[in-house]
Amino acid sequence: MSSLPSLETLLQQEAEHRLPQFDFDLAWQIGQGIQQRGREMNAPIAIEVYAFGQVLFLAALPGSAPENLEWMRRKRNTVLLTGHSSMYVGFANEQKGERMAQQRNIRQEDYTDHGGSFPLLSPQGAIIGAVSISGLPSEDDHALALWGINQLLR
Repeated sequence: MSSLPSLETLLQQEAEHRLPQFDFDLAWQIGQGIQQRGREMNAPIAIEVYAFGQVLFLAALPGSAPENLEWMRRKRNTVLLTGHSSMYVGFANEQKGERMAQQRNIRQEDYTDHGGSFPLLSPQGAIIGAVSISGLPSEDDHALALWGINQLLR
C-alpha cells in the first residue's frame, strides 16, 4: 500500500492533517469512510475513532480478530501520550535504538509503537483523539488511518 516514510514526512503529515473542526458526526464519517475502503480492499481490519475521552466509532471487518481491538487501544494510548502517530514514535524509538517494548518505564500492556494510530489534531496541534487501525502491516494501518482523516480535508 505504501512505502516507509521518514520521520520528517511523518511530522509533515501531522502538520498537514489538522482538523479545523471536529465532532461526533465527523468521527463517524472518518470511521465509515475507512470501513468502506477496508471492505473494498477486503482488508481484515478493525477500526477505531476515539475522541473526547471515548470511542466514537468502532468496527471490525471479516477476518479481523479480538486482539486487533487490544492493538488499537495500545496504539491509541501511545498517540495520546506522545501527541504523535504511533508510527512516528516507533521510528523515533528505532533511531534511538530502543523500541517501546524494551523501555522499562512504559507499561507494555498499555502502549505500543507499531504504526496504525494517527492523532486527531486541532489547527493549533492540540490532541483531540486518534484514528486507529489494526490488521494490516504497520505502514498500511498508518496509511489507512491517514487516508480516513484526509477524506475530511478534501
